[in-house]
Amino acid sequence: MTTTQAPRIVTVRQNILKANDHTAAGNRAAFRAAGVRAINLASSPGAGKTALLERTLRDLAGSVRMGVAVGDLATENDAARLRQWGSQAEQIVTGTVCHLDADMVQNILPRFDLDALDVLFLENVGNLVCPSSYDLGEAARAVLISTTEGEDKPLKYPTMFNTADVVVITKMDLADAVGFDRELCRENIDRARPGVPIIELSSRSGAGLDAWFAFTRGERV
Repeated sequence: MTTTQAPRIVTVRQNILKANDHTAAGNRAAFRAAGVRAINLASSPGAGKTALLERTLRDLAGSVRMGVAVGDLATENDAARLRQWGSQAEQIVTGTVCHLDADMVQNILPRFDLDALDVLFLENVGNLVCPSSYDLGEAARAVLISTTEGEDKPLKYPTMFNTADVVVITKMDLADAVGFDRELCRENIDRARPGVPIIELSSRSGAGLDAWFAFTRGERV
C-alpha cells in the first residue's frame, strides 16, 4: 500500500507553528492575568507604525499606561524614538528573521512590569508576508497601509489583511497629493477581510486618531 507523506519542509514548518501557538497561548494567559491589552502592529516598511505609536504614547500619556516591544532586523532606532515620550520601549533585534514570533515576545516580557501596564504594543518587523503566520498571544492585530503604498496591497497580501482585527489607513494628509483612491482601497480591504473595521488617520495632523485611541483602549470602533 502506498502512503502519501507531507514534504519534510512542510512538516518542519507545521511543527514550528504548532510550537509557536503553544508559546503564544502562554503569552496570552500572562497578558490576561495582568489585565494587559496586547496589540500586534503589522505593515510594510515605512507605513507609519512608529509614527503612530509616537503620537499614541504622547497623546494618551497619563490616561493609559503603555509599553512597546519593537521588532527590527538590525537597529534600536525605533525603540529610541519611542522612549522619548516617557513609556518603556524594548527592542527585539531579530537578525535575519523577518517577523516576531511568540518566543521572542516571551523572552522580552520579563523586562516589563505587566501589572503596571494597560496596553503593550508589539510592533512587528516591516513585512506583510511572514508576520501573518505567527500568533504572538496578542488580543488584537492591527494591519497598517499608507496612502503612499497603493490601493492594491490588500489584494497582493490577502493573508495578512485576512488576519486583521482592524485595518488602519495612515498618512491621510498625503492622500490628495499622491492621488490616493480612498474608495478603491476600502473596497480592496473589504474583499480581503469582509466587514473588518477601517480607521483612516494622519499621525501628523491628528485627524482620525480618536478612533485609533478607542481601539487602543479596547472600545468598539
